[in-house]
Amino acid sequence: MEQNPLQSHREYQQISRAMAYLIEHQQQQPELKELASDLAMSESHLQRLFSQWAGVSPKRFLQFVTLQKAREQLLESRSVLETAYDVGLSSGARLYDLFVNIEAVTPGEAKTKGEGLTIHYGWGITPFGCAFIASTQRGICQLSFCEAEQQLVPLEELKQAWPKALCIHDDAAVRPLLSQIFNHSQAPKQALSLWLKGTNFQLQVWQALLKVPSGSLCSYQFLAQQVSSANATRAVASAVAKNPIAFIIPCHRVIRSSGALGGYRWGLDRKQLMMGREAVLAEQGNQHGESA
Repeated sequence: MEQNPLQSHREYQQISRAMAYLIEHQQQQPELKELASDLAMSESHLQRLFSQWAGVSPKRFLQFVTLQKAREQLLESRSVLETAYDVGLSSGARLYDLFVNIEAVTPGEAKTKGEGLTIHYGWGITPFGCAFIASTQRGICQLSFCEAEQQLVPLEELKQAWPKALCIHDDAAVRPLLSQIFNHSQAPKQALSLWLKGTNFQLQVWQALLKVPSGSLCSYQFLAQQVSSANATRAVASAVAKNPIAFIIPCHRVIRSSGALGGYRWGLDRKQLMMGREAVLAEQGNQHGESA
């Protein structure tokens, strides 16, 4: 049964506050009792709700969001990433992303500002809160996260990008896409197509991001080396920040060389949730592979 959207928003906000508390007090390694007290929730309800949204317990999640852990992941990821870039493929944990095709908007198509273009859009609930998605016959052109009180923001961004397009609100049409994107229990049945408007450099950066394995992290500098040179770090950071497709193009896996998280246009709490959840799932996948 589909969960009430307003209830889901409230639950995500509760988990977001829980994550913020854990991060702020990570040095003290707070127990579940302390966290539940701060949120005015029962321990059992918090444990169940947090595990439902994050995929892991609060204690396990905390282990993957400390600065030290981020540094360790960055170092551990480097050899994996170098191999992925050398062979042009992702690791086994990134089989999902091999099912992503990117097509660039041509200069002529961009010039029309969407005249004659039909875009279906809608909202849905994901493990990372409310998401807005817009799709054309050519592919997904926008995927954003938004808060309950700011749901119209991504729609305005869509209309600014394609002012002459016919935009049709159709949740029923786009929710199967969201289900495919955020369902980690099985491999995609068909490829996801993305139709992206950006500069050649931005498209190179977004393509490079698709090779970053789930559960791994890379630095802006490493990413710059793949598309240009280490001197292009600032330009790469700008391209990462302008990524129009959240989660599928995994800009949440890029952090600073120091291990600091850097920015994220859809909120650092959400970025930390994604990083923590993916790290745990990747570890569980590795353990399953070793025991097989």
